[in-house]
Amino acid sequence: MSHPMSSSDHDHNNSDPVPTRLYNPYQDLQVPIRNLYQLPTSPEFLFVEEARRQRRSWGENVTFYTGCTYLGGAISGGGVGLVSGVRSFEAGDTMKLRINRVLNSSGHTGRAWANRLGVIGLLYAGMESGVQAMRDADDVWNSVAAGLGTGAVYRAARGVRSAAVAGAVGGVLVGMAVGAKQAVKRYVPI
Repeated sequence: MSHPMSSSDHDHNNSDPVPTRLYNPYQDLQVPIRNLYQLPTSPEFLFVEEARRQRRSWGENVTFYTGCTYLGGAISGGGVGLVSGVRSFEAGDTMKLRINRVLNSSGHTGRAWANRLGVIGLLYAGMESGVQAMRDADDVWNSVAAGLGTGAVYRAARGVRSAAVAGAVGGVLVGMAVGAKQAVKRYVPI
């Protein structure tokens, strides 16, 4: 059933003595916009234990190392593929064929290097988080043990000797990287 409308509902010439105006929801907001959205500068944590920890979580660790190594492998492999493509030029090649060789070589080599280094980054991040959880300590030895384990697991399919050599190389490389980082933090004013 419809409600009958009175003529005053649609009357534009209302003789009401009180002046009316449209509602403006922003009229009382005379404060600068930066005061409205004052965001915290430090991270927020649910638990006090998380706030005390000065290290990335295992998920952040996996994402960071895998992404960085994959990107580094793609860029390095693309550069190596570029050089390989330029070296494979022949005397009678047209410009279109030369560009095609460079692009194909860069894409193939970059993809292969990116996948290899991405897997190494994934293994390293998992090992480092695992070693840290087992030892319940946060020091340089976690990184060295993770490098040793990553090299050994990465080359495990090629045999025990190859795994041992790759593990030693991984441990030494990570040890050198951590030592260089400590030296830079100590002696280089940044």
